[in-house]
Amino acid sequence: MWTITGDSTEYTVNDRIELVAWGPHGVTDGPSAYAFHGKVQYMLPGDVAALEYAPDGLRPFTGADLSVAGHALTWRLDGVEDGDGLTATLVDDVTGLRATLRWRFAPGTDVLERWATLHNGGPEPLTLTRLDSAGFTVPTPAGATLHYLWGQWAQEFTPATTILTRGRFQIGSELGVTGHLFSPTLTIENGDAAYGVGLAWTGSWHLTADADNAGLTRIRAGRSVTGEPVRLGPGETVTTPVAVGVYSADGVDGVARQWHAYERHLAGERLGRTRNVIYNSWEATTFDVTADGQLALADVAASLGVETFVVDDGWFVGRHDDTGGLGDWTPDPAKFPDGFGAFVDAVRAKGLEFGLWVEPEMVNPKSALYAAHPEWIYQAQGRPRSTIRNQYLLNLGREDVFAFVRDTLDGLLTTYPIGYVKWDFNRPRTEADRDTADLDGAHVRNLYRVLDHLRTAHPDVTIEGCAAGGARVDYATAARTDVLWPSDNTAPLDRLRIQHGFLSAHAPHLMSSWVTDAPGLFDVQKRSLAFRFVLASAGVLGIGADITRWSPSERAEAAEWIARYKAVREVITRGEVHRIGGPDQARCAVQYTHGSRVVVLAWNAGGLDGQDTVPARDIRLPLRGLEPTARYRSGTDTYSGSHLMAVGLPVRWTVSHDADLVELERQ
Repeated sequence: MWTITGDSTEYTVNDRIELVAWGPHGVTDGPSAYAFHGKVQYMLPGDVAALEYAPDGLRPFTGADLSVAGHALTWRLDGVEDGDGLTATLVDDVTGLRATLRWRFAPGTDVLERWATLHNGGPEPLTLTRLDSAGFTVPTPAGATLHYLWGQWAQEFTPATTILTRGRFQIGSELGVTGHLFSPTLTIENGDAAYGVGLAWTGSWHLTADADNAGLTRIRAGRSVTGEPVRLGPGETVTTPVAVGVYSADGVDGVARQWHAYERHLAGERLGRTRNVIYNSWEATTFDVTADGQLALADVAASLGVETFVVDDGWFVGRHDDTGGLGDWTPDPAKFPDGFGAFVDAVRAKGLEFGLWVEPEMVNPKSALYAAHPEWIYQAQGRPRSTIRNQYLLNLGREDVFAFVRDTLDGLLTTYPIGYVKWDFNRPRTEADRDTADLDGAHVRNLYRVLDHLRTAHPDVTIEGCAAGGARVDYATAARTDVLWPSDNTAPLDRLRIQHGFLSAHAPHLMSSWVTDAPGLFDVQKRSLAFRFVLASAGVLGIGADITRWSPSERAEAAEWIARYKAVREVITRGEVHRIGGPDQARCAVQYTHGSRVVVLAWNAGGLDGQDTVPARDIRLPLRGLEPTARYRSGTDTYSGSHLMAVGLPVRWTVSHDADLVELERQ
């Protein structure tokens, strides 16, 4: 057996490449919960065993991780190396296909990274009809409680739960992008602990849970190649995306904190950068971008304490609405008569960094780029070309398109002192000829190449990932961007629900959130400016309202909230997160703890308690992870850690007080 260890957990596999143990340090010392006894009837032993990577010849009936058209693969173990995690090499002697499996705990975390590299060592081309990254097995003798996130545009990251006692549960995307419909994470509770499984991939994907009759649930994580099999010629190699798994004895929120730790690890040294307070002009001006109008907004933004000013869609030639201009990334001289460089300098002269919106993978039919290169878009010969939002998707898998996107961004970032880029993606792939060996993979890999290039060539530029809201939120994107846009819905109560779900899988340093005046789409109740600022302070604070229309008192209040956020943002973006209650409960708060400092953001998501016309008691927010005997001070109030955890921090809502930001310091 081989055991690898994380921060507080370990993972053990045997020489049959089956899981033996997964849990806290020392869990391997005892009988395996994954071993089975009894006779296997009407199937193969691999259909019952906790196989780590199952080809369809070994696990033909209960869900394989790898399939090759025309073959039923089986493995011969060709070697195991124990160093920098674990590496196992498996060979199918009939086809010559060689699989190199990798296991590794991300440093300083309990998140296990797993992936496979497949090499065709045979003389014939192979067609991979299933190409998963890994299978994770969880003991579920009483069935599995599965927690996942579903959604649609403007309603992303909605938590849901299902009970799986037998059979199969699957979520995923066939859009060629992560998508709004589901998030590529799944949390499994078995009554004793919680396990998380996720996938770092920005194309089509799936997570599939199979519960057997003998008390195990196996979760397969990988790319979806349905209808788009991957062709592997002799001598060629393909590497799967990284699948990630985590064990936590602290339930669903414990898994969330492990994901947060993992994303902080992925950020590396960039985690230490201050997340600037931004202003984005989209909701104020939409496509009506002019130098004078943007500078008027920048004047107000600077007076409020905003640090980065981002010009959204509408700044380039041909862009007067969503029917034209995409692909022609040249500033419109009619909108910037003194020159775009002079405009950028004028923004920066106000003490603001400058940011710009782009959508480099897209092109409008009404554009010079499309007129010059109609062959660059995804298309199926002889069939109509579908537009979504009046635009086509460029085939980034082509080397000439890759070079165009890279060079376009390089040109903008080299010509102008741009410190922030918001990268959008407002449509999925539809029709496309399947004449590429790996259509989905080619696009995604070149996307990563561009993002990795920007990190290297322009290391000081902050990258925000966006895709019509939250359609590109996954661990691979999180590793290559600094901020992620969870949703285009910025209405207060709608956004509260979206952010509650986002934080169950992703860290606050990635969560971009704006204060706007947008009305609700699903919950139309209005909330105060304070509520909206406290809500937007739960991650990376931004403003998207037309601040030129705000009254002097609103501007003064906004400046106060921005100053308060700046005083606590290190705690919020780097602290340990505990979600308290939720948007559908009387308790609705998030606690952030970083060193001796604790910040609690709380919201009234419901009604009032009678406004003292009847007896009532304060709402109590039970905090977590404090020192029971320590004293914690908030202003003139002091509490013991024991009181704050057992009884809770008191809050009381009124008509004019519907949210709060509470700072506590351990004495």
